[in-house]
Amino acid sequence: MSSSDDPDTPALVPRRAAHFPATLSRAESYAFAAAGDDAITRQGWGRWALEVVATGEFIGFTGLHRPTFEAPFLPAVEIAWRLARQAWGHGYATEAATAALGFAFDRLGLDEVVSFTATVNTRSSAVMKRLGMTHDAAGDFDHPVLPPGHRLRRHVLYRITAEDWRREHRPSPGPPRERP
Repeated sequence: MSSSDDPDTPALVPRRAAHFPATLSRAESYAFAAAGDDAITRQGWGRWALEVVATGEFIGFTGLHRPTFEAPFLPAVEIAWRLARQAWGHGYATEAATAALGFAFDRLGLDEVVSFTATVNTRSSAVMKRLGMTHDAAGDFDHPVLPPGHRLRRHVLYRITAEDWRREHRPSPGPPRERP
């Protein structure tokens, strides 16, 4: 990734970032992707690129991440996703997040995974519910990187435990569990 103006490499969020403070520039997208690659190299997991199987089109990412801001529910591992607008409504986020949660619980042996989003992001909250996550209303919070009064500052917190996950899903095949 040597050029931030390479026309063949899409920005991670090519259109308006409806539920994020700003759309990433191409250079910011490269930096974000590089940080994700570094995490995967360092710990064996992180944010994975998503593409449509039939076309190979890059549509965003999903994966596991350790948030670095201050919040009462942290430290924790978060499952997150960000998809290009044209990929919304096709089930890609749910499909990819299901695979990532399987990896988190069956391969990494995590006890719990969290997810959070701005209260106005009802599409992501719906994905969290489809994944079997439970809204932890007592854990809802004001995101510390957003200023008071910002329309995206208030966030909802969802959680899922390994026990709850296994009640609904069979363990995925793979190598023995490792602890992150």
